[in-house]
Amino acid sequence: MRRLLPMADAVGLMRVAFQELQTGEAVNHPRRRIGLPSGSTLHYMAAGDARYFGTKVYSTHPKYGANFWFLLFRTADAKPLAIFEANALGQIRTGAASGYATDLMARHDVDDVAVIGSGFQARTQVEAVLAVRSPRRVRVWSRSEERRKAFARECRDMFGIEVLATATAEESVRAAGIVITATNAKDPVVEDAWIGPGTHINAMGSNQATRRELPSELVRRCNPIAVDSIDTARMESGDLLMGLGESDWCRVIELKEAPKRTDQECISLFKSHGLAIEDVAAAGFVYERLS
Repeated sequence: MRRLLPMADAVGLMRVAFQELQTGEAVNHPRRRIGLPSGSTLHYMAAGDARYFGTKVYSTHPKYGANFWFLLFRTADAKPLAIFEANALGQIRTGAASGYATDLMARHDVDDVAVIGSGFQARTQVEAVLAVRSPRRVRVWSRSEERRKAFARECRDMFGIEVLATATAEESVRAAGIVITATNAKDPVVEDAWIGPGTHINAMGSNQATRRELPSELVRRCNPIAVDSIDTARMESGDLLMGLGESDWCRVIELKEAPKRTDQECISLFKSHGLAIEDVAAAGFVYERLS
C-alpha cells in the first residue's frame, strides 16, 4: 500500500474526492459504531462515486488495538473488486486529507511545523504537510521521550528535513506556522496562549464527543474552522462540541467548501474525522495500479 499510494498522489486524490462531494458526484455516509460490553467496538462507514463504491469496517479494543478492512465494488455493475487490509490505507488517506486542508488553509511562508504525538497517524500527517509546504524544520513532542526521539530520527531519515524532539509541548508549538495534533488524548494537549496569529492547525485525534485535543478558548479564536463532514463533527468532534456554542457552528464549514487562505493573520483549523469517500478514492487508485 505504501509503495502504490505515494503521498503526493494521495493528496491529489483527496482534492478530487472533496470536489466531487461538492458537485454531488460522490456520496458519503457517516461512520456508525457498535460498542460491546467487552470493550470491543465495530466501526463502519460507506461511500461511492461514479467509478467505485465501498465500505470500511474496523474493530478496536483499548487493550488490543485496531484492525481495518476495506471492501471495494465497481459502481457500474456492483461487482466486488477487492478486499484490502486497510491499516496503511487509513494512515495515508488521513494524512492526505490533512495535506489537502493544509494546502488550502495554511500560509505559504511556514518555517516551523509542530506535531504533538508520535504514534500510528503522526508520521503521515507530517509527510502530507511536507507534500504541500516547505518548512525548515519540524518539532515533535509526545509523552514518551524515547518514542518522540525515535520519531524524530525516523522522519529525518525519511524526509531529509531537520526534525527535533522537544522537552515540552510548548517548545514544539510556540512560533510554529502549522500545528498538528495526532493523539488519543481526552484533555487538551496544547494551550491557547501558545498559538499565534497566522497559525494553521490540523487536529486529527480524539474523535469522540467526550474527548478533545484543543482548549475551548483556542477553538473559539479559530476562523475559519473546516471539517470533513459537519454531520460527523456534530456526533464525534469533542473539540468543537465542547469548544463552541450553538450559535458558533455557523462558522464551521465543510472542507469541500473551504476557500484558499487570504487572511494571513487568522488562525485556521481543520478538524479531521475521516470520510469513507477518502477510502474509496485511495482504494480505487491502488486497485487500478494493481490491475
